Amino acid sequence: MIEKIKNNKTLNLCLNIVKTIITIFLILLIIIIAIQRFSNNNIAIGGIRVFTIVTESMHPEYEVGDMIICKSMSPEDIKVGDNVVYNGEVDDFKGKIVTHKVIDKWKTVEGYRFTTKGVNNMIEDPLITDKQIIGKVVYKTKILSFISKLVNNSTTFFVVIFIPFTLLVFIEIIAVLKERDQENEE
Repeated sequence: MIEKIKNNKTLNLCLNIVKTIITIFLILLIIIIAIQRFSNNNIAIGGIRVFTIVTESMHPEYEVGDMIICKSMSPEDIKVGDNVVYNGEVDDFKGKIVTHKVIDKWKTVEGYRFTTKGVNNMIEDPLITDKQIIGKVVYKTKILSFISKLVNNSTTFFVVIFIPFTLLVFIEIIAVLKERDQENEE
């Protein structure tokens, strides 16, 4: 039975395609996370950046650990009701990257001004300028959010990610060694 499975070209092709897709996905995921972590999110790829929600200020729209995709855009294109990511410059927001909802917008001689607020907060944020805005939230990625939550929980990370990944690598090494032994025997 096992020999039939090994010799089934269609099954082997499907398994190789699945392995390739998973490998490409993991490589892209690692690249995205590495760029985000090591550049302190100062690098955008095609105007796109990935951020992780770290507080409950936007609950129930975003949970702590959710990963959002933010796209750089012109301040004219940001509307009341949009969720934006911006650099905080005053009070408790100074030096922090904030994701909140735009509740008011107006144009001044210097540019646009925005009032933002976390949907779970009672008070508005300090006024922000268009120069503080990094971009508009365009998508909450469920897969990256799930992985982020797993990675941030050390027990779950070890059981769900580290052990299976280690087993996968171990199985691949054994398969390569078996193939090499079979080639040497022939």
